[in-house]
Amino acid sequence: MQPLIIPRRKHNISRTQLSPNALRTLYRLRDNGFIAYLIGGCVRDLLLGRIPKDFDVVTDASPGQIKRLFRNCRLIGRRFRLAHLYFQDEILEVSTFRAKPNGDAELAEGTDQRDVGERHRRHPRHLINEDGMVLRDNVFGTPEEDALRRDFTVNALAYNIADATVIDYTTGLSDLKACLLRPIGDPLIRFTEDPVRMLRAVRFAASHDLRIEPATWGILCELAPTICRASPARLYEEVLKLFLLGAARPALDLLEKSGLLPPLFPGLYRWLTRESRHHTILASALDHLDQLYREDSPPSTLLFLATFFGPALETEALLRQRDGMPRQQSLEMGCGAFMEELCRTVQVPARIAGRLRNILAMQASLCRMPPRRPASQVDRLDFSDAIAYLRVRAKTRGENLSALKWWEAFLAGNVPVAEPSSPSHKRPKRRRRKRRRRPPVSPQDG
Repeated sequence: MQPLIIPRRKHNISRTQLSPNALRTLYRLRDNGFIAYLIGGCVRDLLLGRIPKDFDVVTDASPGQIKRLFRNCRLIGRRFRLAHLYFQDEILEVSTFRAKPNGDAELAEGTDQRDVGERHRRHPRHLINEDGMVLRDNVFGTPEEDALRRDFTVNALAYNIADATVIDYTTGLSDLKACLLRPIGDPLIRFTEDPVRMLRAVRFAASHDLRIEPATWGILCELAPTICRASPARLYEEVLKLFLLGAARPALDLLEKSGLLPPLFPGLYRWLTRESRHHTILASALDHLDQLYREDSPPSTLLFLATFFGPALETEALLRQRDGMPRQQSLEMGCGAFMEELCRTVQVPARIAGRLRNILAMQASLCRMPPRRPASQVDRLDFSDAIAYLRVRAKTRGENLSALKWWEAFLAGNVPVAEPSSPSHKRPKRRRRKRRRRPPVSPQDG
């Protein structure tokens, strides 16, 4: 298959737009006789006139050759063997061209050839489970094979540093112009191989205003319940990308329409369907997070989690309070049950879940007017995220506006904190009573 090659004069990508670290990496690979391309999302975003979030490099050098070429290299991954190059302000991902496997298990890189039988069974380069999901994939190939095994056509575009051309082995350029998101190959097979690709489809459609190809959309909706087959830790990372990059509100809408929301977030889905106003509350909060991203103040992971799950957790805590349970205990129990169910599909780290609980617990003290010892509250670990969540609640639900106004004035130094200075304001010290000594008892008195 002959690729479509777009010369430099016919595309808008300039080397000045590339990361200096990416340029140095590409040049070093090229100067040592290797093919070196930029690949994927960075090429797509540059063609769209966007600033790429990161730069990925693909080459015909093997992971071992990359490690020998770069002193700042660390090889990672079992499912995909990758090289990470560590720079002072950036981590570059460098991968080797991969091929579509022929179905035969192959030896993993570095395996001792003297014991082929046993090691062949234990360390295949390509491994698929009984459901067709790829568990390991380290079969190296050509640039064309690598392009054709990527997920979507718009992510298979490559930029060749050798002659500054853009290379298209699929229909990526035409799909990009048509704002169409299309998988490479059969979507049924592609989503079965890696269920996370369904979330990636939602993410790219939401963040780049793309329309998912109708046939692909139908299969995505059909396979939505199988998203739970993916690793919970991997799904957590993908969820953060889905909601933290300025397209949280359209992402929520696509998750609902596709049927991905119930298996991913069962507790949240039950809360959303309990009352119609709940959807309005969450949608407004996600709009606020998107606005923060557009204003170059991207929300933190903790603020997102508090915004996304906080209203549902607060509702559960309130129900327990009505049954007579103290607020702190009801919040602890509600968060514990909610997170236990959530982590079966999306594994929120325990440390993060604990800090989320702290942010929700701090809301009561932040809303108490006047607050007790405000200066000491400012020094608490999660205070900034707790105030940010208070701001989301105030601006999207109209709750605790006066408390937010007080804290903003206090943080700006406009609210004097009364410090007791005169003796009349001081608590009187308790006078210690002297112990009366009893005279010793003489033997005659005894």
